[in-house]
Amino acid sequence: MVVDDQGIVRAGFAAVIDAEEDMTVVGEAADGVSAVRLAELAPDVIVMDVRMPQLDGIAATRIITGREDPPRVLVLTTFDLDAYVFEALRAGASGFLLKDVHPSGLLQGIREVAIGESVLAPSATRHLIGHYASRSPTATPTRSTPGLDSLTASQRRVLTLVAAGLTNAEIAEQLGIAVGTVKSHVTALLRKLGLRDRVQATILAYDLGLATPNPSGAHL
Repeated sequence: MVVDDQGIVRAGFAAVIDAEEDMTVVGEAADGVSAVRLAELAPDVIVMDVRMPQLDGIAATRIITGREDPPRVLVLTTFDLDAYVFEALRAGASGFLLKDVHPSGLLQGIREVAIGESVLAPSATRHLIGHYASRSPTATPTRSTPGLDSLTASQRRVLTLVAAGLTNAEIAEQLGIAVGTVKSHVTALLRKLGLRDRVQATILAYDLGLATPNPSGAHL
């Protein structure tokens, strides 16, 4: 499903997606209210704009992902909307892309989100999450998280590196382990913490103070 208040943008994205043999656009919405309603069509992925009338993309994402067995949400934004990205991820989005993304990048992002991966450019993640996590009003909650104590030292380390925006390959290189081992650690920590994907893991790591703002983009 494609959600954007600009008709020409919405139509353009829909045309690109519908042209693929393995994708079909089941619905289009021009605002968050319509998006929430049309989400009942049960799309696998919703491509969601942020700024829209009546109900913005962040609020719509929060409502949609709060339902049972929700679709995955891929937020489209611009650098001018950096401040909204962190809140969109916190609301339950599985990632974000820039609106000027090449069609091939959009299609790849949709496919990755559909199979359960998160779509976050590592460099953008390090900049955005590092910058806005420290400004979030819920950055240092006192709540405990079930499963956190069950993480091994290696899994905790991997969690902090995931939060820094590193790819599995980068984590493997930094820790001197195989990429397959990193994948196993990520799968295990997501299961233990009851998280859906790397995005939720990143948010949680900042919430609990396991990761710290890293605006410079240097590896943690």
